[in-house]
Amino acid sequence: MTTRTLQVLLALAEGPLHGYGIRQSVEARTQGAVRLGSGTLYEVIHRLLGGEQIVEVAGPVDEPSSGGPPRRFYALTECGRAALRAELQRMDDVVRYARGIALLG
Repeated sequence: MTTRTLQVLLALAEGPLHGYGIRQSVEARTQGAVRLGSGTLYEVIHRLLGGEQIVEVAGPVDEPSSGGPPRRFYALTECGRAALRAELQRMDDVVRYARGIALLG
């Protein structure tokens, strides 16, 4: 799983978001270390939609207008949640190994 895909799934683990909300969540959580340009973000979203890891959902009723077309909101599916859990477990295994050989404190 790519870093960008992982970050998008992590953002959506907190609840449905629109594209710009995903971008803001990722940049805030990574303190700007991971930046998602529009093209990259929507490429990841398109791939996750095709893999049935996320779905498009209705936005909140009280969502303010952006002045343009309505925003599209996305949410994790069970498949997406399972993929995220598997990747986080894989990462946890790597970190545990690194700690075991004193690479991490």
